[in-house]
Amino acid sequence: MKPRLQAALGQQLVMTPQLRQAIRLLQLSAVELEAELAAAVESNPLLDWTETAISVANGDTGGDAPQTEAPDTEHLPPEAEWANDGEPWYERLGPSDSDDDTPIAEQVAESDTLHDHLLWQLHLSPLSPRDRLIGVTLIESIDDDGYLREPLDSIAASLRPAMECEEDEITTVLHQVQQFDPVGVGARTLGECLRLQLTQFPAGTPGKDLAYQLANGPLERLPRIGVAGLAAELRLDLAEAETAVQLLRSLDPRPGAQIGAIASDTYIAPDLVIWRQHGLWRVALADGMRPRIAIHRGYESMLRHASGSDASYLRGHLQEARWLLKSLEARGETLIKVSRCLIKQQAAFLEFGDSALRPLTLREVAAEVGLHESTVSRAIARKYARTPRGTIPLRAFFASGIETGAGGEASSTAIQAMIRRLIEAENPRKPLSDARLAETLKATGVPVARRTVAKYREAMSIPSSQDRVRIG
Repeated sequence: MKPRLQAALGQQLVMTPQLRQAIRLLQLSAVELEAELAAAVESNPLLDWTETAISVANGDTGGDAPQTEAPDTEHLPPEAEWANDGEPWYERLGPSDSDDDTPIAEQVAESDTLHDHLLWQLHLSPLSPRDRLIGVTLIESIDDDGYLREPLDSIAASLRPAMECEEDEITTVLHQVQQFDPVGVGARTLGECLRLQLTQFPAGTPGKDLAYQLANGPLERLPRIGVAGLAAELRLDLAEAETAVQLLRSLDPRPGAQIGAIASDTYIAPDLVIWRQHGLWRVALADGMRPRIAIHRGYESMLRHASGSDASYLRGHLQEARWLLKSLEARGETLIKVSRCLIKQQAAFLEFGDSALRPLTLREVAAEVGLHESTVSRAIARKYARTPRGTIPLRAFFASGIETGAGGEASSTAIQAMIRRLIEAENPRKPLSDARLAETLKATGVPVARRTVAKYREAMSIPSSQDRVRIG
């Protein structure tokens, strides 16, 4: 990825409209991206559909894939670097890797609400069981727009009699939740929401310090007195006040709305394809996810001869089209970058299944690929990969961990797989109790408490031992 695009997506230096577009495209699902592109082509006369997909950030294609003539890039932005690996992914995988027989139920998207998204991040965070319980209670109290409107004393009361805790302890966990994606979630007021988002900007961002000051209170008077009145009231330079207010207006006052539930019957369109070639795992954008739009040559040539308002109109749409294509390029490159890290870290999971899934957190991936945690979170949200094991969400590559007796870690997903195998192999007349399952896992070097086993068993919708004996 070009340094400018990497900085834009990873560090979020300046929240320009173009950067906001790049961030929005990154977090869209495949189906939503298709709708976004259709709307862009409809509204921008300089954009047009191409007959074949243009390959952007197509990842590892392998040395054996035949190459075809590169597409004509004369009409594309000169800043972009475009490539074409020629062959669709489904022709490279071969018949043994086809999942055409995958049940329809596995190709239907699961609903992913704001609460689901926050709970997933919570369980990947290094918190104690006590703090995690407080975190779950806080997340359940957050509204769909991302705000926490329930008083902390009410949350403390809802935790009783399971635990007694002070508001200071709840506040500490709330600060942790407020670091989750989307940035600004868990705020109790608009000012706090904006301040949380401002902390993501690096020091030296024009207007940041003043914007932070305005979000603390004076911002509420802005609709009544305007920027000029606010500058006069606070004895500020007008240009400085306008810069700060513009920065505040670029923020999202309803961060929770970024992540909404999608219809449970939405068909999955994989964003990526993961396959094995010559003993190595490779990843590429799915054929349908490569941009199929380009700048219309006819209108671009008209721009050279246009003048006045016509030239201004065409030039504005040309700039919008170029930024959209750049944002699509950045999206593809970020997806590939994160996915390469995932298949590197979880090669055993792809090979052997859930039992081989190692603990992996957003923080680890973000550190390895050089992006912010929130960027990684957006990159994998509602994204799917077609693999030899079926179509799976990128979230499936992540799991919290439990220390083992051998000094390593076992992921929660791997432990669930172990529990399922033990139950499948049990004597139906004498099913294993949760305590017995915990003892068996401990003997294999995985120290898990009985109540943890019960939690995992219930998460897998497996009845208790008393109910299983009747089933058996």
